[in-house]
Amino acid sequence: MKKTFLTYLVLIVLSTVAHAHGKKHVHGEGRLDVAVDKGNLSLNLELPLDVAIGFERKPKNDKEKATLEAAGKILQDAGLLWVVNPSAGCQLISAQVGLPKFDGGHADIDASYAYRCANPSDLKIIETSLFKSFKRLYRLEVKHVGPKGQGAVRLTPKNPELRW
Repeated sequence: MKKTFLTYLVLIVLSTVAHAHGKKHVHGEGRLDVAVDKGNLSLNLELPLDVAIGFERKPKNDKEKATLEAAGKILQDAGLLWVVNPSAGCQLISAQVGLPKFDGGHADIDASYAYRCANPSDLKIIETSLFKSFKRLYRLEVKHVGPKGQGAVRLTPKNPELRW
């Protein structure tokens, strides 16, 4: 059976995510995996719960529950969080946010975003407003893979753009 490039990318991203879960949990630091295959762009984000809502436990009252719900809504709004250079013609296909189950240990919020791009060769910049939305986030460790190879970069509030 012949594997497609997309299948290969998915395997790389999944292995990267599995490896990242073995990494030490760092407050203030999120992780983002970016994969580009032909006209498909996928973003997989992992944020420590502390970055998103200020604590890492099950919400104790209505105010804390509302804070968690508000973070989920921000993460669901891909148009707010991610700006892809317009010439690539990318349209959001799906946005999924997974809130933690609170089963002990460190808690994270996982989110994934899938886009279809009309002009994938023009895809050169992804800018994020995560740092504006989540003030406790001070760096985002990014791993990316696509037609031009793979790499890693660190995004910060002063440098919120992934370029390749």
